[in-house]
Amino acid sequence: MQLRYVFSELGQGLRRNLSMHVAVILTLFVSLTLVGLGVLLSNQAAKTTDYFGSQLEITVWLCKDKDSTPSCATEVTDAQRDAILKVVEDNPEVASYRIETQEQAYEKAKELYDKNLFEGSNPVLTPASLRESVWIELKDPEKFEGIESAVQGLDGVQSVQDMRDFVSKILTTLDIFRVGSVVVAVVLVLAALLNVGNTVRLAALARRREIGIMRLVGASTMYIQLPFLMEALVTAIISIALATGTLAAFMHFGVFQGIAQELKFIPWISWWDFGTAIAFVAVLGPLLTVIPTLVLTRKYTKV
Repeated sequence: MQLRYVFSELGQGLRRNLSMHVAVILTLFVSLTLVGLGVLLSNQAAKTTDYFGSQLEITVWLCKDKDSTPSCATEVTDAQRDAILKVVEDNPEVASYRIETQEQAYEKAKELYDKNLFEGSNPVLTPASLRESVWIELKDPEKFEGIESAVQGLDGVQSVQDMRDFVSKILTTLDIFRVGSVVVAVVLVLAALLNVGNTVRLAALARRREIGIMRLVGASTMYIQLPFLMEALVTAIISIALATGTLAAFMHFGVFQGIAQELKFIPWISWWDFGTAIAFVAVLGPLLTVIPTLVLTRKYTKV
């Protein structure tokens, strides 16, 4: 009987304030979509930084076996590698450095390029075909000439690559979109909270007589609040479903079938990153509806 009452009130409440619930759903749907997009862009920035380095990094590519570069007579030796690292360690412009082996470069390439390049008895790309590298983080992004000139002519060095300008443009663009999406999402979240408050107030006023009778017969506060909380939960679930569908469409058409096909040299976000964003949205959605409803119903259901 109690469950029948709760679901009956849920259906009546959704019909009675249909326009208000639709307004909450649409506002929450857009805000959750933008929040999810912000999470995806943050993950994309992290992937870009991991692959190309940060705005403070330069990369020293070492000679490999059967290298066609004139400066590389043979593969870099242990002695040459130690000499290169000694120069890097002693340079005052260097904050830190890390070595990326051929195997690590191979694992990166497998995430980025077509899998057909790594399959078969004679694959196009193998660990031996890729270069070992030293990734140098600078103390000051404007002071890099000293370390570049110091390592450029060393034995075992194929080239020194400065990706800072390229990476800076990508990360700046991603940051603009990410911050913009979060700012707009925050504004819409506030609008959604106001809509939730108005919906709870109108619903409580419409049920004022019923609530008064329930108080007289000794109904608990939670029992009175339950239909309101169920409405909030239904609203959140619909909003999350719409946001999930929109973000899935963005991943499929915007990333996998869109920009990732044009810019294949950049590692792009995956469905795993999509799952992370959806998990964040799935937690945030109910919090934005159930908690305000729980607080506001204590005020509006006092008779």
